[in-house]
Amino acid sequence: MAGKPKLYYFNGRGRMESIRWLLAAAGVEFEEQLIETKEYLEKLKHGGDLLFQQVPMVEMDGMKMVQSRAILNYIAAKYNLSGKDVKQRAWIDMYCEGAMDLNELIMMLPFKPADSKEKEFANIIEKATTRYFPVFEKVLKDHGQNYLVGNQLSRADIQLLETILMAEELKADILSKFPLLKAFKERISNIPTVKKFLQPGSPRKPPTDEKTVEKTRKIFA
Repeated sequence: MAGKPKLYYFNGRGRMESIRWLLAAAGVEFEEQLIETKEYLEKLKHGGDLLFQQVPMVEMDGMKMVQSRAILNYIAAKYNLSGKDVKQRAWIDMYCEGAMDLNELIMMLPFKPADSKEKEFANIIEKATTRYFPVFEKVLKDHGQNYLVGNQLSRADIQLLETILMAEELKADILSKFPLLKAFKERISNIPTVKKFLQPGSPRKPPTDEKTVEKTRKIFA
């Protein structure tokens, strides 16, 4: 029996959080090797395990995988979350990339200079409500199904839910004009594996605070 996947990253969300989400949604338990110091990160880099000297890294199925999109694609394919054919996979990839674009904006907000945060916050809310969420609302309206692609759970649903919840942390009523997305959020949140990940004590990381920002900068500076 293969061991649990092992995730190498700092103790925060960053680009590993979507990987945590996808593994959890697939019902896969994993371990985390937290990078707490710059010295440990350098050890990983010089040990030859980090293909491009970058994290996240996931040790899984005899591989030491890097590059978050490659890792997500592998997990999705392995656990039947990547669609039934190449066309579905293309739609899933497009929706994931859109969700990840918004996710990235939100993820980086705590790391922005203090004097630009207000402007960046407004930019995120504007893009979420005029560029990204209207697309997903229309998708759900047009096909009338429970999931984004092929009427079955895929990586796209999980990554969209993650991004919605991050957006709601910034503005609690951000879905007020998107009733289908609100229903989608409730539906996906109640899938048993997802619901478990949303409970206190799960491996899900909290929103990034100033303390996490400061510690992360020391490790990666």
